[in-house]
Amino acid sequence: MGIYSKRVAVAGSSALLTASLLGAPVMAQNEADHLGRIMEKGIIVMSTDPLYPPQSFLDDEGEIVGFDLDVGAAIAEKLGVQFVPTPTPWAVVASGRWADRMDFSVGSMTITPERQESIDFTHPYRYDTAGIALREGVDAESLEGLTVCVGEATTYFDWLNGSLTLAEGTGAFMTDPPANVNVVTRETDRNCADEWASGRADSDAWVTSEQTIAQAVEEGLPVVPLGEAVFGEQLAGAFDNSVEDNDSLVARVDEIVGEVRDEGVLTELSEKWYGVDLTTPPAE
Repeated sequence: MGIYSKRVAVAGSSALLTASLLGAPVMAQNEADHLGRIMEKGIIVMSTDPLYPPQSFLDDEGEIVGFDLDVGAAIAEKLGVQFVPTPTPWAVVASGRWADRMDFSVGSMTITPERQESIDFTHPYRYDTAGIALREGVDAESLEGLTVCVGEATTYFDWLNGSLTLAEGTGAFMTDPPANVNVVTRETDRNCADEWASGRADSDAWVTSEQTIAQAVEEGLPVVPLGEAVFGEQLAGAFDNSVEDNDSLVARVDEIVGEVRDEGVLTELSEKWYGVDLTTPPAE
């Protein structure tokens, strides 16, 4: 596995990556680089969204659970440190300027060229598609003329505004955005459907992950899927690249993503939370 970032340009396998890092004049892990600090503390902090099922959400006991949480916990276990998820506004995570609030994110973040300016990515750990849903009772065949709700600082917002670009790679595709739509944003995607469930009708439609739409339908929310996927995404672990000494951390987590994929852990977790394997590249 290589690293999907502009600051760390790596080609080839994880073995070559690791070898190149070991041979480079960088601080050793037991010195005060980012990975070394994590290992010394015995704790790794990961951002999470407690309102983005089935990726991450609060269960009946008030614990944050979900696919992304399980992947983050598996990474921490491989590192041999305690896993500490911390709820963080998505706009903060997507900004890539975290001010030491967390060490990494496994939060279904899409790799885009714009984000690569401030964020270092692992290779993808999951592949996703964005879809459209209507509020129950809305009669429409497209988004044109509708008020559409999305999470702020998301690729769904960028797509609707015609500013989305996707990193090249397996699974990435994009349809043209609709014309004449009124876009409203919420702190996180699921807020849109929850508003409908509470009886509010501030918006007519919702653009988000097809998996999140499916979860809302399963829970009985007033959500009606519309049409086919509008774009495909590659989702990856993310790191604030303003942390100058995080190269060894990014490299090690990227290596772990490859390990848990090869061991079948990612597939097992995907089937647990989604019922299908979304962790292998889709056929082109």
